[in-house]
Amino acid sequence: MTFIKITEQPSLYDNLEEKSVHELLVGINNEDQKVALAVQEVIPQIEQLVEQIISRMQQGGRIFYIGAGTSGRLGVLDASEIPPTFGMPNTLVVGIIAGGDTALRNPVEGAEDNMEAGWKELQEHNINTNDTVIGIAASGTTPFVIGALHEARKNNILTASISSNPNSPISKEADIAIEMIVGSEFVTGSSRMKSGTGQKMILNMITTSTMIKLGRVKGNKMVNMQLSNAKLVDRGTKMIVDELGLNYEQAKRLLLLHGSVKKAINSYLETK
Repeated sequence: MTFIKITEQPSLYDNLEEKSVHELLVGINNEDQKVALAVQEVIPQIEQLVEQIISRMQQGGRIFYIGAGTSGRLGVLDASEIPPTFGMPNTLVVGIIAGGDTALRNPVEGAEDNMEAGWKELQEHNINTNDTVIGIAASGTTPFVIGALHEARKNNILTASISSNPNSPISKEADIAIEMIVGSEFVTGSSRMKSGTGQKMILNMITTSTMIKLGRVKGNKMVNMQLSNAKLVDRGTKMIVDELGLNYEQAKRLLLLHGSVKKAINSYLETK
């Protein structure tokens, strides 16, 4: 099959500079409504990936996101949210972006074109066969990502890809290819828009479902969240009130003593 870059196809909208603000916002929103449906189409591939990640993480495995530009930033963002949300070490989900931390705020010239750099960074983390490498690239053509996936797969490490073009080079290097086809962007080629939105949704799905199955959620509550501010302490206290029937002050003291909702509830129940 011929590889066609849908992400580079002309926008369905033209003469954008002549449109009113209202027309621009409606047009962007119309396009955004297509994203959730595109993600829905790839749930079978996401499910397959999550099932394999869970079994690997139960054996000490980790998730590595690797990308450049917007894709890399979204991987770093999702990874950075796992410790505060689920109380997990920051070494279990790792985001690697071409050009390093500088690239989170500024473009780093040529960083994404280096085919060897991604694998070198993975090796610095002592990557092994319990781990999973997920390459993120809207175009599906980023050398930094392709090279990393190629070497990871060669070393019997599970690989997956998230792209917005079918039959792209990145898909060919992935054991599980997630091809989320959102169509052309509102501004031609601006994959920070629909492609980026869809990537964020998929990353949320991967890590949230994995953490739930690893026991980091009880019922529908974040019982392992880090108590890093007053809002989260209040939320955790209310969870304990709901679960144990204590008054607010008792629950808060118990929470602060044990450091997490889960530990506080378990400790209290063990004394009963």
